[in-house]
Amino acid sequence: METILKIIIMKANTIKTVGRSDFVNMGPIQLRQPIPTRTIDNIDPFILLHHYGPYDISERNNPFDLGPHPHRGFEPITFLIQGEQLHRDSLGNESVVKAGDVQWTTAGRGIIHAEAPTKDFVQKGGALEGIQLWLNLPAEKKMIEANYQHVANEDFKTVTSDDKKVNIQIIAGELEGVYGRVKTQSPVNAFMITVEAGGGHEIKVPNSHQSTVYLLKGDVTINDSETLKLDANQLIQFNQDGEGFSITGNENSMLLFLSGEPFNEPVTTYGPYVMNTQTEIMEAMRDYQMGKMGFLPAN
Repeated sequence: METILKIIIMKANTIKTVGRSDFVNMGPIQLRQPIPTRTIDNIDPFILLHHYGPYDISERNNPFDLGPHPHRGFEPITFLIQGEQLHRDSLGNESVVKAGDVQWTTAGRGIIHAEAPTKDFVQKGGALEGIQLWLNLPAEKKMIEANYQHVANEDFKTVTSDDKKVNIQIIAGELEGVYGRVKTQSPVNAFMITVEAGGGHEIKVPNSHQSTVYLLKGDVTINDSETLKLDANQLIQFNQDGEGFSITGNENSMLLFLSGEPFNEPVTTYGPYVMNTQTEIMEAMRDYQMGKMGFLPAN
């Protein structure tokens, strides 16, 4: 009997935009801002992406101490790469976020939170590095109750490539039947990917999602055509015209992959608020001043 071997080749999403991750000033610190830029306003539903650090933290140098501040209308998310941070919020949560952990805050109708390196970390010193992501909420959920999720690095499940050189940590969403620990308010995938030199893998993406991959460190080739490298091009936004993308490591690398179903709704931002109209922004400012988003002491 003749055996017919059928090889299924994934149709890769074409590349829509390639972006840099240049430094911007945020108060006393500099950080990378790949979203937004002059060429990329947002990647719906992702509003903002900041890559902060690595900073050398010590008792003599601690610029990353974010005191109590409010949010409304979106989800501020922290992926901590190196270091140790203390999270406090007006819901009464207080937790130490360590390297590899993720904190996923749903601001909803309003929350006040504070983040800073822990006192122990400042005393012993070390490198602090992370990603701050703003994920929009759909209009129907902008005024839901606030919520906070903290998942430790060791509690995430992973997908590993056949060559054992690509490891994909499933933070939210699903890949190859493996699901993330974070509960989301809309269809979203968030994966942290590590690639060894010479490793490769194909990552499937729902064609209903807008998607992007951001390089934190290293050097990789995407779809056998586009290279991402630190201090050069670091971000790719894909079109919704395929089944996923391929990644090949040119050296040991780390990347963040994000995808989500776009809302296609108007977005109005002001400071720490992300709403749909200017009137809603004014209401958020008033509600914060009236104490309707809760209270969090400075220390």
